[in-house]
Amino acid sequence: MLSRAARPALRAGGAAVSSRAVAPSPATYATLREIEGRLKSIRNIEKITKTMKIVASTKLTRAQKSMHDSRAYGKTNNQVFESAETKALEGDGKKKLVVVCSSDKGLCGGIHSGLSRFIRRAKDGENFDLVIIGEKARNQLQRTHAPSIVLSFAGAGKDIPTFAESQAIADQITQLSGNYSDIEIIHNKFINATSYEPTIIAAYSAEAIAASPNYSAYEVDEDELLSNLQEYALANSIHWALSEGHACEISARRNAMDNASKNAGEMIGKYQILYNRTRQAAITGELVEIITGAIASEEM
Repeated sequence: MLSRAARPALRAGGAAVSSRAVAPSPATYATLREIEGRLKSIRNIEKITKTMKIVASTKLTRAQKSMHDSRAYGKTNNQVFESAETKALEGDGKKKLVVVCSSDKGLCGGIHSGLSRFIRRAKDGENFDLVIIGEKARNQLQRTHAPSIVLSFAGAGKDIPTFAESQAIADQITQLSGNYSDIEIIHNKFINATSYEPTIIAAYSAEAIAASPNYSAYEVDEDELLSNLQEYALANSIHWALSEGHACEISARRNAMDNASKNAGEMIGKYQILYNRTRQAAITGELVEIITGAIASEEM
């Protein structure tokens, strides 16, 4: 047994050991609760992104089929004007009309911002008006080209584009008061499941079609059928652009959700390790405190 004089020194030494030990604190438990909450949130996000990837993969097949069909009609449409040697009117001071084919949906990477950057870069210094299909491109181009926007459409990209929708858009465009030299349709061209690029489809005004060198070979009555031909060709090109853009958007969304799911998995692994280490440190601190207290009680 220790003497009465040695017992205060032993108690002081036990208190010093206890203060140096890693003891659990309210802050430690709060940190564990925070980490556990973050893990739960990230796991829920991972479930959502995996589900969105599956949905996008399912929709991509239908979108590609619609794209191939519209591409065949669009290319045939362009061959007509190539045979007629139709060209844009130049030198008369008229504006160009640029039709931007975007959509209203996000969560698909930088597909919409890339299209807006292409327009800013390619059309810098030109005199043109904008018709924008889709809220995403409109919100971005409104910051830099707000005075040039003459018409915009919402509700695009909810489902596979139909020719009836394209025809309604073309009808609104042909009713614009501006007298334009030519029309350019800018959209994202589908290259493969992982890549796309902004592309321009040329469309022409009725005056440009009438001025084609080989236009007379088609024997079209200019007064009755020219406006109908121009509107139908414009609707055909818009449908092609919307179908290509829709396939690009679905593919980009699938890739974005795949990357998001992988990132979420990595974050779950890191937070799980952090949670285990923090929890182990708290348990070790409790054990050290219990053992130290027991030893001090026995020796007193």
